Amino acid sequence: MTTGNAKPPVMKILDAQDKELMTVRKIERDGNALVVRGKIFGAMPMVAKVTPEEARAALKLLDARTILFLLTILFRKS
Repeated sequence: MTTGNAKPPVMKILDAQDKELMTVRKIERDGNALVVRGKIFGAMPMVAKVTPEEARAALKLLDARTILFLLTILFRKS
């Protein structure tokens, strides 16, 4: 049984000094876009959309080593 106090999952995006830039609370689909909802700097609510065109542009930023890293990141220790 759960007590109802379980926190919803979040993902934190950190800067180079490991300080929190953004807390992602939800990633969902909206038509053909990917919508990211969260807070910037722990205070300002934010909704960001990634369109198919921008997703293709993002893939062009990746090299082979980074693609391999992305495929294995879920299996690495923090």
